[in-house]
Amino acid sequence: MPAPTVIARLPRALALALAAALAGCNAGDVATKAAPPAASGAGVVSDGAAGGGTAGGAGPAAGGAAVAFVGAAAAGVVPLRAPTLAEAPDGPLGAAIRRGHALMLATRDSLPGHVGNRLRCVSCHLDEGRRPRSAPFVGVYGQFPQYRSRSGSVISVEDRINGCFQRSLNGKPLPAASRAMRDMVAYLAFVSRGVPVGARVEGQGFGEVPALEPDTARGARIFATACARCHGADGQGTAIAPPVWGPDSYNIGAGMARPRTAAAFIRWNMPFDRPGSLSDQDAVDVAYYIDSKPRPDYAPKADDWPNGDPPADLPYATKAGRRLATRAAP
Repeated sequence: MPAPTVIARLPRALALALAAALAGCNAGDVATKAAPPAASGAGVVSDGAAGGGTAGGAGPAAGGAAVAFVGAAAAGVVPLRAPTLAEAPDGPLGAAIRRGHALMLATRDSLPGHVGNRLRCVSCHLDEGRRPRSAPFVGVYGQFPQYRSRSGSVISVEDRINGCFQRSLNGKPLPAASRAMRDMVAYLAFVSRGVPVGARVEGQGFGEVPALEPDTARGARIFATACARCHGADGQGTAIAPPVWGPDSYNIGAGMARPRTAAAFIRWNMPFDRPGSLSDQDAVDVAYYIDSKPRPDYAPKADDWPNGDPPADLPYATKAGRRLATRAAP
């Protein structure tokens, strides 16, 4: 097995060697878990979370692109349990894990050239990526490579991280071989320690909400009473919470710009000090209200869902969708 200092430099070799080193098994064991019989099929989760279900398992009710990851059907669902930083190893690998953790907490301050708004990774992935139904990082690492219908391709965990930088953080991608990227991947691998490759974790993604008819006027009233004290009456954020619309918020290409994804996040996580206190209808109304507000554009958005299968709540048109509409026209 490669030494930890070598593991930290190999983004995809981490898929076997680092998982084995942290889980206390050998690379052969991990490889066996990652390759279930073809007949078992692949798991399908939503595009709303950092990993398999964006971004984790928002499920059909939250809308989103289907994604398939290796080994999901065989691995099943496991409890959400993330190790603490006190359990990180010593030496170069432990240092990389701790740096990755710090980048998740202080993303804009640490990487100002790559973040274009006032959000950070833990603005959506709450409790340092450990909270259930808040797209926890736990288990995400072992779900890549992964097919995502939003791009119509198989992507790596580095690609997924950069998707968040470009969309949720309205910024620029990190070089895949940069130290910052290796450190963030090391943290994702660390908090996934002990989770079988391809397994779903309890609380993965943002949870689910039913498809309800939204009332944005009612959403505005709920925002004023339940959300404005932290996010500001104008939605531009405060010292304790990020903007939810406007130039310093997530852009239109982000998963949270899809109201049903936002509704699931709000339903189970907001208000921050009273999570779960809003009803399904409350969450849907607030989400549609928030996402009706202006926010930064995402220039390449028309290239999303190239196979013409976007979620129903996508707030923009795609090239593939227009082509299919043209062909269907009489």
